[in-house]
Amino acid sequence: MDHIIYCLLVLGATVMITHACPKYCVCQNLSESLGTLCPSKGLLFVPPDIDRSTVELRLGGNYILRITQQDFANMTDLVDLTLSRNTISYIQPFSFGDLETLRSLHLDNNRLMELGPDDLRGLVNLQHLIVNNNQLGRIHDKAFEDLAPALEDLDLSYNNLLSLPWDSVRQMINLHQLSLDHNLLDFIPEGTFIDLERLARLDLTSNRLQKLPPDPIFARAQDSMILTTPYAPQLSLSLGGNPLHCNCEMLWLRRLERDDDLETCASPPALKGRYFWNVKEEEFVCQPPLITQHTHRMLVLEGQTASLRCEATGDPSPTIHWISPDDRLLGNSSRTAVYSNGTLSITITTSKDYGTFTCIAANVAGESTASVEVSIVQLPHLSNGTGQPAQPKSRLSDITGTTRISKGAPKSQPERAVSVSEVTAVSALVQWTVSKSAPKVKMYQLQYNCSDDEVLIYRMIPASSKAFLVTNLVSGTRYDLCVLAAWDDSATTLTATNVVGCTYFFTQDDYPQCQSLPSQLLGGTMILVVGGIIVATLLVFIVILMLRYKAADTEPPVGKLTSVSDTHSQTNGGRLGQNGLLMSQSQPHPQPAPKIKAKVSLQDEKMTAWSCSWTPIIPHKYKVCNKIKVLYFLFSVKPSSVH
Repeated sequence: MDHIIYCLLVLGATVMITHACPKYCVCQNLSESLGTLCPSKGLLFVPPDIDRSTVELRLGGNYILRITQQDFANMTDLVDLTLSRNTISYIQPFSFGDLETLRSLHLDNNRLMELGPDDLRGLVNLQHLIVNNNQLGRIHDKAFEDLAPALEDLDLSYNNLLSLPWDSVRQMINLHQLSLDHNLLDFIPEGTFIDLERLARLDLTSNRLQKLPPDPIFARAQDSMILTTPYAPQLSLSLGGNPLHCNCEMLWLRRLERDDDLETCASPPALKGRYFWNVKEEEFVCQPPLITQHTHRMLVLEGQTASLRCEATGDPSPTIHWISPDDRLLGNSSRTAVYSNGTLSITITTSKDYGTFTCIAANVAGESTASVEVSIVQLPHLSNGTGQPAQPKSRLSDITGTTRISKGAPKSQPERAVSVSEVTAVSALVQWTVSKSAPKVKMYQLQYNCSDDEVLIYRMIPASSKAFLVTNLVSGTRYDLCVLAAWDDSATTLTATNVVGCTYFFTQDDYPQCQSLPSQLLGGTMILVVGGIIVATLLVFIVILMLRYKAADTEPPVGKLTSVSDTHSQTNGGRLGQNGLLMSQSQPHPQPAPKIKAKVSLQDEKMTAWSCSWTPIIPHKYKVCNKIKVLYFLFSVKPSSVH
């Protein structure tokens, strides 16, 4: 019985293990650790039913396209992960976040083009990272941040790397092997390997390195072992296939005693093609800088761009620096830019740029200097409130002064005429004319400023233009404006300037004018007032009629009233009463107030009120209607029939 129970338990465990193993994979349970082997099974993605307790996972030789966060989630026991020879081109950030115990990761022979900052996040205990034979062109500066301290083997060979996160490489203090061969590296910062005392193999074959920075680690690459620490191994250094520049900067490497690794010199021309280790030390020389071309003197109009040239040769190539007239080192800023070819560009020149600029070319063999004289042709700045240009400073070039007149320029000033038209709240059209006797103009310059602001605004205008639309102005403000002309001085090769003319103008207010208010009041408000008065008059009139009607109802009836027509009737010799009503001769006293009715109707934009009254007269009754007309624009009142 016990034997049967044991067999059932073994069978049940086998069934459970078989169910946990993904399809097409082989699962091995060795020494209480589970290994899942799925090599070359044609998989397009990581199987989702892999046992989360797997220690070794092999997925090489498949067609996996991408790695996601769900692929290795909760695999906290995974130690070895192989993803070689797939078509992986993308790794989702934090996909390896749960693999804190992972020691080895193989991603070689895939299609990775970049490693992002979080693609390898969480691999704090990783010792072997193999990423060779991909298409890596860029590795983020923080890609190796988590794994740098524990990493022992890093293989990045056969990629397209132009640079590396060198700060992270400096932190790989436990690194034993670093393979960077067959890339596009052309520069290694000095001090990169100074703390990598455990490094035993450094492969830099087939890159674009012209030189190596001197580093104590390379002293261990000699035949006779030099140990800087008790555990430091001899370094195996490979440099073949690089275009080494054999000058004095590589002399430190030549002095190392090591076997010939068939490194050759690619430059200078005198040493091209020679084996590096066969070149004598005295042939590793450098040449001090020599400034070949530079700007000697420059005259520039204030506000324009100035480009100062400085070219130098030397071995190694010298670095160009610029010193301003006030002894400041110039660099890239909002107003200045220093280019790699040595050119200094000043975007907007000011009077402070007047003086001597110094160009310094320097390399390891020495330095050379040159001076550039810069003169600023100051513009006649406008003084607020007067509209007249201020006089230039005395340090200006004599071309614009009064003591010298160039032969090609006329002795008298050209005719000046500047006008401003089409002024709005935000723009104005500036027009000017120059006499035909004036020299040929190279360009015009427009300068203007607001009466509340001393900062001048400059506009450079082609010589073919004689008008310019100034925009972005402030409404309701005075502006002072001058037009200047620049032309070639026939006596010198420099540029002369002159003021064409100056003027001022006021921009319009941007709020609506109040001149139309009277017409608006007459056209709209007065209509409402007159209409209100007329309506009120009509209401009062109706109330009066109603009161009279009620008063007539309170009197005792004299006799039965009979209906009469709206036509006139004979008086039969009667006389008019006090109310203007016809009365019989036999009736000496006037009768009570008659009943009153009124009717209002629309007609002909006039209002006419009809008041009709009647009184009983023995033996007949008569009606007399009094018509009252009131002028109005919309209403009219007509008489109504009386019953």
